[in-house]
Amino acid sequence: MAARCTLDFEDSLRAAGFLTVAGVDEAGRGPLAGPVVVAAVILPDGFSHPKLNDSKKLTEKARDRIFEELSAHSDILACVVEVEAPEIDLLNILRATHEGMRRAVAGLLKVPDHVLIDGLPVHPFPTPQTALVGGDGLSLSIAAASVFAKVTRDRRMQALDLEYPEYAFARHKGYGTALHLERLRTYGPCPIHRRSFAPVSQAAQFLQGNRPPFA
Repeated sequence: MAARCTLDFEDSLRAAGFLTVAGVDEAGRGPLAGPVVVAAVILPDGFSHPKLNDSKKLTEKARDRIFEELSAHSDILACVVEVEAPEIDLLNILRATHEGMRRAVAGLLKVPDHVLIDGLPVHPFPTPQTALVGGDGLSLSIAAASVFAKVTRDRRMQALDLEYPEYAFARHKGYGTALHLERLRTYGPCPIHRRSFAPVSQAAQFLQGNRPPFA
């Protein structure tokens, strides 16, 4: 039977003296365009939600509904950070994601005593941490962070679709789908593309190589 998303990790940490525990997760490490979005969330003691889970396991409609419910909850503290494509290109995607995690935790209205991070440990980090592979399906705090990050990023990509309609960002959210790659080869990269990612740099070279020489 699959593990259930609970507050077990948070409760264990509180019992050990870490009274304020935050969950941290990201969305958008893999896409070729747009920001990587990181959220840090502190849930109140005893929090429960019948549907909250890893955002990847939820439908878009369910994610949006849960996002609105969490956002309206006065006892939930959340900070969402967007690290844009130029910084991703400067740092690389892993370091940019880790930097976003540090900023998200620093941006919380209350300093956490301990942080639960989805995935592998992050070093350096400003607070004690526990890394949980698959944590967004185990910890409600991380699951909440995954919903905040995913919904925020999807909405950002839908807004960017209006600025760059030729790339159809609302349909693929910047991931390397066949449609996105075809538009990249046709139009070349736009300002929100991650130029350090091979498919983007290759598309730019392809387009440059197929342009007629200057007269």
